[in-house]
Amino acid sequence: MVGSNPSEAHPRSTDPSDYQAVPRDVAAMAKSFVTGDTVAPHAHARHQVLYAIEGVMRVATAREAWIVPPDRALFVPAGLEHGVALRGNVEMRTLFIRPGAHPDLPEAPVVLDISSLLRALILALLDEPILYEEEGRGGFLAALILDELARARQLQLVIPMPSDDRLKRLCKELLENPSRGETLDQWAETSGASARTLSRLFTQEVGLTFTQWRQRVRFHNAMEAIVRGEPVGQVAHANGYESASAFTAAFRKAFGVTPARLGK
Repeated sequence: MVGSNPSEAHPRSTDPSDYQAVPRDVAAMAKSFVTGDTVAPHAHARHQVLYAIEGVMRVATAREAWIVPPDRALFVPAGLEHGVALRGNVEMRTLFIRPGAHPDLPEAPVVLDISSLLRALILALLDEPILYEEEGRGGFLAALILDELARARQLQLVIPMPSDDRLKRLCKELLENPSRGETLDQWAETSGASARTLSRLFTQEVGLTFTQWRQRVRFHNAMEAIVRGEPVGQVAHANGYESASAFTAAFRKAFGVTPARLGK
């Protein structure tokens, strides 16, 4: 453990609290998890970049949820409470960034595509002492990391969550079983609200139609399965699609890449 003195931070601690006051713009932490591990809701004084070089993470706040596949990362602004669920064995490489360190970092949580260059920079920074020389290799790596994060492609891998209790129940059922194909009229029979009300609530509370929201849930579930190595046809069927080609076309339209490509 590092303790309260940043100069003791080599070898590295796996306690995020040890990195919040390090007098550098960027501090890097490595930590391993096994499948089923969870991290209870918490917040940090610094921006956080949750990066999985292996395995899948699901990250949730009170109103949104994200899937983070390998070689993608979630940018979490300072002060935002979030919890993490690990799917599979996860090798997490986390960056803690001083607020104000770069003017063009995201202002809201978002999944970032991590380029080969950015991956190499993050791993290289982990080879430096936490109190790296700011005018030396460590400082140059940190500065380039910030620039690359600001340039990184942003992926729409977020599932917005409602606050209305009736809609929450419906959403919870679909999150647990994305292949369910009931229409809004059918959901209205058990939700305590009419189909018209449910439709209005989806638009008002999550900014998506029911169909768009359900499709995004299915894509999250599919992404996790693809990373596990399940065949695309099997994944498509498990998520309510009649064929692999229909699923692949819908996925490409939403994200600009095929499921197999995004899972690499």
